[in-house]
Amino acid sequence: MAKMKIKKNDLVQVIAGKDKGLQGRVIAVHTETDRVLVEGVNRITKHTRAGGQRGVNTGGIQVQEAPIHVSNVMVVDPETKKPTRIKTRVETVDRDGREKTVRTRVAVRSGKDL
Repeated sequence: MAKMKIKKNDLVQVIAGKDKGLQGRVIAVHTETDRVLVEGVNRITKHTRAGGQRGVNTGGIQVQEAPIHVSNVMVVDPETKKPTRIKTRVETVDRDGREKTVRTRVAVRSGKDL
């Protein structure tokens, strides 16, 4: 299983599927199923039953986002506002007399930090 490079609160663009071209923020990342929940993308209607504790849930039709596979989204470059791949830059920083390695996510298209 490969590591997911997309994190929560990233701005992503859908590159395949019925919502191709839409952009939105990542709400949640499900690493076990390789899926992400993107705000405003892959909206479904869900029919809920009334009930619950003391009538908390009124029931009816709710529209909500469904997870989308991580291979169908790409992170948006902060400079060009276009989809880009991600690479990791490793730096050694001297803090409090100790050397520490710091990993930074970088957009391949522009070289800017994410």
